[in-house]
Amino acid sequence: MLSLKTMVKWLGYGLVMGGLTGSASALFLAGLEWLTDTRVDHPWLLWLLPAGGALVSWVYMKYGTNAGKGNNLIVEQIRAGDEPAERFERVPAIMAPFVLLGTWITHLFGGSAGREGTAVQMGGSLGDAFGRLVRAEGADRRVLLVCGVSGGFASVFGTPLAGAVFALEVVTMGRRISARMIVPCAVAAYAGDYVTRAWGIRHLHYAMGAAPAFSALVLLKVIAAAILFGLMSLAFTLGIQYAKRGMALVASHPSARSFIGALVVIALVYAAGTRDYLGLSLPLLVQSFQEPLSSLAFLWKTIFTVITLGSGFMGGEVTPLFVIGGTLGNALSPLLHLSVPFLAALGLIGIFSGAANAPLACFFLGLELFGLHGAGYMAVVCLVSYMFSGHAGIYSAQLAGVRKPRYFVRIPGYRVWAANGREKSHTPSKERETR
Repeated sequence: MLSLKTMVKWLGYGLVMGGLTGSASALFLAGLEWLTDTRVDHPWLLWLLPAGGALVSWVYMKYGTNAGKGNNLIVEQIRAGDEPAERFERVPAIMAPFVLLGTWITHLFGGSAGREGTAVQMGGSLGDAFGRLVRAEGADRRVLLVCGVSGGFASVFGTPLAGAVFALEVVTMGRRISARMIVPCAVAAYAGDYVTRAWGIRHLHYAMGAAPAFSALVLLKVIAAAILFGLMSLAFTLGIQYAKRGMALVASHPSARSFIGALVVIALVYAAGTRDYLGLSLPLLVQSFQEPLSSLAFLWKTIFTVITLGSGFMGGEVTPLFVIGGTLGNALSPLLHLSVPFLAALGLIGIFSGAANAPLACFFLGLELFGLHGAGYMAVVCLVSYMFSGHAGIYSAQLAGVRKPRYFVRIPGYRVWAANGREKSHTPSKERETR
């Protein structure tokens, strides 16, 4: 049982981390908006993408230590947070400024990437830095890291409940959730969201529209769409992993991989005949809720993002997954005879659920973004997409050493790959099985 002193301390941790992550996200989002507008107003900036990517990759290689592992480093450290200090590597303090500047450069010059990865990494870096300041170890350090993840996710998307659940669900997959982390994690998420809004940051709002009346036929259509969302999330995850491995075969130096990847992105712009797939593609996401789009929009966004992230550019996967889900739902609307905004909304949360292995967090994300109407359909989509997404995910450290859940999709010969490119086993050791 926790003492009053420990409870007050961890609540304080949540408030501090909420303030830090909320302020960091506000700075990041304000800069990202300005840089995106600058890129749109100056199309020639796209031609600097190869140089920008090569520069960021070189800086990471030269000075980034283990910061290049990104989100996976945060997940690894939370899962090892109760071990003795000599058993784990610290999250470097330079991760926060490095990922901030690296993501800004990606978006300024037109790389297709997201923003969640940046917020989560900044939160984890700030959490570990604050932990060193207050000499937090073991459980206290773990709480600070989880608070950094929840505060970062919540503040960058404006979804505090989903942020708290996301932090607990993603990093504890295959392990029990410690009840001690719930309250400080929630405090950090809501405080982070409040601070970001207090800085004047506003988030996009989406409308699902009227959910169709329940019937067996509608439910079957929703399940069919959810299966496709799960398979698409699997294709996205595998695409990035194999793109990274393929680029490593083409060029051994990180800067060369980013340079080549940027040239491919530029070629894709002219092949697609549009710049809609660069950056966050938020206008495309908004359109997917309002009007019919090209039936291949989701595929184009997938290719742009896979090449960008697979060649080493900074940024996250979640916002591109939102866009891919929204546009895939849009494309399925005439085939399933369901409304465009309804399927776009289900696609947004469904694709993310499968790729992040976080059906519960995505369900709450749907509730915060779209309201309670259609909650039953959202629950079905999140669960079914997760079940059809295979034993893969955008956070490989999340799955390492975890038994395969009861997925309906198996990939013969597939292995979970760590951020350093080394293979990780699915099966826990006998020692862990007996605990």
